[in-house]
Amino acid sequence: MSGQRSLVNGLASPDDVPAPAGAEVTAFHAELPGYAPTPLRDLPAEAEALGIASLRYKDESDRFGLPAFKILGASWAIELVLREQPGVRTLIAASEGNHGRAVARAARMRGLASRIFLPDHTSADRARLIAEEGAEVIRVQGTYEQAVATADADAAVSGGVVIADVAYEPDARVPAWVTDGYSTIFREAGAQARHPFDLVFTQIGVGSFAAAGIRFALHQSPRGHAVGVEPETAACALASLAAGQPVVIETPGTSMAGLNCGTPSAVAWPTLRDGLTGCIAVSDAEARTAMRDLAALGLTIGDCGASPLAALRALATDDRCAKLRDAVGLSSATRVLLVATEGASDPAAYAAAISAEE
Repeated sequence: MSGQRSLVNGLASPDDVPAPAGAEVTAFHAELPGYAPTPLRDLPAEAEALGIASLRYKDESDRFGLPAFKILGASWAIELVLREQPGVRTLIAASEGNHGRAVARAARMRGLASRIFLPDHTSADRARLIAEEGAEVIRVQGTYEQAVATADADAAVSGGVVIADVAYEPDARVPAWVTDGYSTIFREAGAQARHPFDLVFTQIGVGSFAAAGIRFALHQSPRGHAVGVEPETAACALASLAAGQPVVIETPGTSMAGLNCGTPSAVAWPTLRDGLTGCIAVSDAEARTAMRDLAALGLTIGDCGASPLAALRALATDDRCAKLRDAVGLSSATRVLLVATEGASDPAAYAAAISAEE
C-alpha cells in the first residue's frame, strides 16, 4: 500500500463537538412510507478473531428500498428546504451515485423533478439506476468536485435547489441538514444495541456521514472514539488532519466510489477536526476482501460498506496502525460499531468483485 496508512489526530478537541440532531429527525423518517429500522448485525466470529468484545454492523443495504443510507439525509434536507421554499419544483444534486439516486427518489416521492450531475467516471449501472428514479442525468467531463460546481451553476440559472452533501462554505445549511438526517442511523443503532460503543468507524468521503457518526460516538456516556475510514487513493481527511487544515488532493480513482472525494466539506470539517481520534486508509483490495467475507456470511455489502471492516482489521493487526490502536485503547473489552453504508448499489461491479480473486 502506498501513502500513509493511519494517523492519530493531534487537533482533536472532543468537548467542542456538537451534539447529534434531535429525535425529531428520526420521528420524521418514521412517518415516511416504508420506514423500518435497518438491522444491527452481530459478527461474533470476527470479533473473536480480532480479539475484541463485540462487533456490530449496522446494515444499510436496504433503506426505504434503496441499497444505501443516503435517502435519510436527502429526505430530511428536502423537507426543510420545502418548509422554507414550498414553490420549489426541481431538485438538483451532484453525486458519485448513491446520493444522486436518493435525491431522485425523494424528489419523486414529493412529486418534484430532479436533475443529477455525475462525474464522467461514474459507472453506467449507477447512472441507469438514477435515471430509473425519474431524474434527468447529466454527465460532467471531470471529477466529483467539477460535478458539484456544474450543479451549482445550473441552479443559479434554472431556479432549482441544490440538495448537496458537500459545502465549500462553512455556513451552508443544506449539507448540515443532510448530516442531521444521517443521525437516524446512529439513533437506531444505540437503541438496538442497548449499550454505548467504545469505538465507531465512520467512512469519510466529504465528511457529512462521518460528522453524524462522530457526534454520536462522542455524545454517548461514556464517550467513545471515532475513527475515519478512507480509500488510500482518496484520503482527503487524513491529509487535511496532517496539514492542520483542509487540503485538496488528487483522486486517481477507487472502487469505493462514494468515498472518492478530494477535500472535506467545509460544514463537516470542524467535526472531523475536533472529533476524530484518527484515520485509517484502506486499499480497494482490502475492501473487496471484506466484501467477499461478508458475502460468505450472507450479507450483500458493497465496497464503501465493507471498508470499515477492512479498517478495523488493519487497526487490530497492522504495525503501521499501532499508535492509533493505542490511542483508542483497542482491547478484549472493546465494543465496535461499523456501518455498512451500501449494499450492491452498483450490481455489475458488486458481482465482479465477489467473483474475483485478489
